[in-house]
Amino acid sequence: MTHQSAAASVPLSAPYYGATFPIAVKRFWQKYATFSGRASRGEYWWWAVVSGVVAAILLSIYIPSLLAARTDGHGLQMNAGILVVIVIGGLWFLATVVPTLALLWRRLHDANLSGLYCVLGIIPTVGWLFILVFTLLPSNSAGARFDR
Repeated sequence: MTHQSAAASVPLSAPYYGATFPIAVKRFWQKYATFSGRASRGEYWWWAVVSGVVAAILLSIYIPSLLAARTDGHGLQMNAGILVVIVIGGLWFLATVVPTLALLWRRLHDANLSGLYCVLGIIPTVGWLFILVFTLLPSNSAGARFDR
């Protein structure tokens, strides 16, 4: 069975266990603002890889630009590299913040946890550690209660 036919056999309303990179990214965008249902660990962590790569690329532009920027006594002067990263990073954030939160919400559902645990992310350091642990938990069949 090909990836396309396998992906077609798993409805968007169900978690895709064993999702490959392209399938996980496609499902991320297809379920843009869907907070109901569940997401497998593969769906969540493949998207985390994409986000990490984009962040690394933006930082590879930003840090050298920041180091090359001069100050005139009144703060940092903008240069083209800093401006590019601010614009692209801002657009990336706006495009991905809602679907990333929705994906996290569904991942928590798959572990049979309330999506409201996302709120823990506002607690400095410890909150993100809790979320990390929760996203690493295996799927729990009782999480089906969050399906429609």
